[in-house]
Amino acid sequence: MRSLLVIGGLLLALGLLVNMMSFTVRFTEAAVVTTFGKADQDSVVVNPGLKFKFPPPVQSVTVYDTRARFLNARLEQQQTRDDRQVIVETFLTWKVSDPLVFYQKFRTASGTSAEDQYKDAEQILLPLLRSSMSEVSKYALSDLLSVDQQESRLAQLESDVLARMKGVADDGTVSVSTYGVEILLVGVNKMELPEKTTTEVFARMQETRRRIAASAESEGMAVAEGIRSDAQNSAQRIRDFASVRAAEIESEGGREAARYLAKLNEEPELAVFLLNLQLLREGLGKRTNLILNTASPGLGLFSEAAAAAIRDGQIPAFTVVSDADESESGR
Repeated sequence: MRSLLVIGGLLLALGLLVNMMSFTVRFTEAAVVTTFGKADQDSVVVNPGLKFKFPPPVQSVTVYDTRARFLNARLEQQQTRDDRQVIVETFLTWKVSDPLVFYQKFRTASGTSAEDQYKDAEQILLPLLRSSMSEVSKYALSDLLSVDQQESRLAQLESDVLARMKGVADDGTVSVSTYGVEILLVGVNKMELPEKTTTEVFARMQETRRRIAASAESEGMAVAEGIRSDAQNSAQRIRDFASVRAAEIESEGGREAARYLAKLNEEPELAVFLLNLQLLREGLGKRTNLILNTASPGLGLFSEAAAAAIRDGQIPAFTVVSDADESESGR
């Protein structure tokens, strides 16, 4: 029993010793091994696998995740080139590009804890990101907030901010590369207008729409007036043509009527006869039974005396014959 305890204790001690003298590096990690708190280029381990070291306090290890990390910045107000205010929320992705430099920059304040060093690095990245967002001042509001995606220059703004953070700013600010950090991507999460600016933008949009509507209405009225003018001119030309044509037809009809009147003047009794026929034709409908006095105008043709007085080839006289005349002709 005692031997089992001894063996167990030895194994535990051996395990603790192995744990203190070894560390593992994954494919997505890099480690910095310090000797008595000092590190150089040979202290960086990037090859994955199980590694060995001296136990503390001789050597210690800080393992960094070299994959991309995400950092979101809060909403901040920026001014555009045309003196408009916009509220921008941005983000960036970054990673530890030089583990040795990163360790040397942040080990004093954060010790050897990688997570604490990440937080300290983000405290430097955030102000740099906010200051780099001053690139917004190079763009007009219409460049950043556009209905047409192809006309928007938001992607160019993101590229400018990224380039500024990677390089040396105009004011001499050192880029983040001196901290052993690489900025992979800068993006805009959200861009909105302050309430006052929104009101002004809507007012300008309404004014623009009113100008467009007024212009369209004016053009429409001009087109309508042109159509009315053309229609009136066309109607007047038609009326003038119709008047001239009517005068020509009336003149031609007058000439035709003059020939008939001349013929009728040669035979007035024929004219009276034709007029009486016209009266009968137009005055009496079909299947109409009328009892009329032969003394009525136009009905003398039907009197017995008129019928008896007609000779072959003779035009009847359309004088009204009284009953006395009929009696006398009978004698």
